[in-house]
Amino acid sequence: MKKNIKGMIASVCFAIPFLIGVTASADTIDKSNSCLETSIARNAEKVQLEISMGDTTPFAFIGLSTADNYVNIRKSKDTNSEVLGKLYKGGAVILEEMHGDWAKITSGNVEGYISSEYLAVGEEIKNMLEEYSLTYAKINTITLRVREDKNAESATLGLVSEGESYRVLAQNSEWVKIDYNGTKGYVSKDYVSIYHEFESAVSIQEENENQEAEEQARQQEIAARTVSSNTTGTTNKSSASKKTYSSGSTTSSSSLQNSTVSSGRGAALASYAQQFVGNPYVWGGTSLTSGVDCSGFAQAVFRNFGYSIPRTSRQQAKVGTSVSASNLQKGDLIFYASGGSVNHVAIYIGNGKIVHASNPKDGIKISNYNYRTPYAIRRVIK
Repeated sequence: MKKNIKGMIASVCFAIPFLIGVTASADTIDKSNSCLETSIARNAEKVQLEISMGDTTPFAFIGLSTADNYVNIRKSKDTNSEVLGKLYKGGAVILEEMHGDWAKITSGNVEGYISSEYLAVGEEIKNMLEEYSLTYAKINTITLRVREDKNAESATLGLVSEGESYRVLAQNSEWVKIDYNGTKGYVSKDYVSIYHEFESAVSIQEENENQEAEEQARQQEIAARTVSSNTTGTTNKSSASKKTYSSGSTTSSSSLQNSTVSSGRGAALASYAQQFVGNPYVWGGTSLTSGVDCSGFAQAVFRNFGYSIPRTSRQQAKVGTSVSASNLQKGDLIFYASGGSVNHVAIYIGNGKIVHASNPKDGIKISNYNYRTPYAIRRVIK
């Protein structure tokens, strides 16, 4: 029997021991005599593996890249065939079929073949988890208390809602230690689902777009520094020739004009984005009306104003120019991270507020910009 995963989510079961006996020489991946329910989900940015059995993690239907840098994903089982994408070290794929020395896979927006020589499977993945995945706890009850310590008598730090996910710092058989908005807290393991999140493959088109965006951002930063240097030089010369001094700063009329245009466009973008508040969040979605995730929301809103930004939040965090929280303007992108890895993006709309595709429970909503500690702020609108 061949395992065939075509949709965004696949519910699969595993035989014990996990994947032992499934090798690169097997023609199919056999899931007969299975007993453990696990769900695998993917979108353009991540591969998620959610396990329903205690602390034991089955990895029967995913593989991780062991290449020094990346391994090519090809159109067919041939090293001379077209390259469709790249899977960087530690990135995850969903295994669909095994064909001798090749594995048919899906990951991100790419479906193709990878040489099984560069894939870790089954028990091999356990040794790579800490370095290449982030572990999250997803709340699966309406409201759950976050405790100060791992016992039910401990003080309550706050309440979390169904569908929300938090970075796991540690866990035992009864309690999960989470990053609760920058504070360490504990939730009962009976009311959460634990999942691992891995990076996905990148298509050649996405790779090219990302490189173009990074180059554009680099050129914008160079241009901004040049304008700043020229403005400073002109101001200094003017002051020296007139022998006048001022405690204030001097800004060129062109800089003021550019700033005004930029803030005007940002305000228009922020206003446009807010009309979708209340629409659903869909992991991997790209529709502003029927469902979208955080990076898909940002991409779609910016596309409406003629700006092309990458699909994923981690790549979006590289475009534009960096700005400080004290210099926020409407339309700026604010990024949030867990463990140093960007995992959420929002659009600043002014007055300390953001609009973002938050989670499946809340959908697209407005929040305080510092509801989590911002990791980075980028300005794309010029």
